[in-house]
Amino acid sequence: MGELASGAALTVPVYRIKGNGTGPNVYIQANMHGAEVQGNAVIFQLLELLRDTQLKGDITLVPYANPVGCNHKNGEYTLGRFDPITGVNWNRMYHFDDSYIEQFAQQNHATDVEKIKHQFQQRMLQAIEQKLEHNQFGLTTGQRIAYQLQYMAHQADIVLDLHTGPISSKHLYCPEYAVESAKYFDIPHTILIPNSFAGAMDEATFCPWWTLTDAFAAQGRAVNFEKESFTVELGSQELIDLEVAKEDAKSILSYLRYKSVLTDEQYQPSNMTRYACWLKDYKAFYSPMGGMVDYLAEFGQPLPPGEPLARILRMDNYGDGDPLHYLTLDKTVIPILHFASASVNQGTELYKVFTEYFELQ
Repeated sequence: MGELASGAALTVPVYRIKGNGTGPNVYIQANMHGAEVQGNAVIFQLLELLRDTQLKGDITLVPYANPVGCNHKNGEYTLGRFDPITGVNWNRMYHFDDSYIEQFAQQNHATDVEKIKHQFQQRMLQAIEQKLEHNQFGLTTGQRIAYQLQYMAHQADIVLDLHTGPISSKHLYCPEYAVESAKYFDIPHTILIPNSFAGAMDEATFCPWWTLTDAFAAQGRAVNFEKESFTVELGSQELIDLEVAKEDAKSILSYLRYKSVLTDEQYQPSNMTRYACWLKDYKAFYSPMGGMVDYLAEFGQPLPPGEPLARILRMDNYGDGDPLHYLTLDKTVIPILHFASASVNQGTELYKVFTEYFELQ
């Protein structure tokens, strides 16, 4: 994946499990951000469960996807969310160029769908090869890592990028067109995202196919390329729980059974209430003041207007004002995650919440 100043090579493990060639191929990676380690445990449990599973499609699994990020420590904490040299989020360096897609659709208006899929995939792979091998001005460390991961991901039909939040419940970033698939993960909260590229892995792998689908639709041809990509948020950072990871692995296998990657009927989605909201309605709440925070709101449960999200302790006010300040909203929300520390500055992103949410049926 790159080289350190000492000349030591940066490497990541890659596991490939072959299917019988009759189902879609899958790419799963974990730990792009340094502190988000639970995905590695999920990949371990997937490897264990897949020992006894007959596959129709191939599965590629990549733990420790970012060898710089997962080794980026500061005291007892893992940082590794941002490239320490450039300051760029590690998960915002993937490549997407839509400039050729409309012309490609026009040139292949009557072409067989399977041939379109092959030619378009090769076009994307060639673009990544060009970035990696023929860029005379070079690449940053983050770009080199991202492009090599993306090269593997572009060879799959299904891409799962495993992440966690700071202190977080499980939730799923799902492209709007794939909302039916969200019901097959044992994840109670889904964020539906539009066809908009902001540099992340899921967007880098579904935006090209979605844009191509729209280009054919504009010509009056309806096509379904059966390509899906998700960011799977597995809970909180800096934590490994192998038992929970096993349940998460079963959840992923439930989805993959639905997508005909495997046929094992034991992997079925759990019966649960699943809520969703559009990305525009997934709101960050920023702390109105600095202080010490007592997080009060329960994840995943609707919080009525006026009920406190949190209270902030300001000892500088003790004896000369109110040391406790309760933070509330004027509408019902579902809290999904909150900041990892109890010590916050004014303007810290304190919570992220669902607004205007609805139940997935």
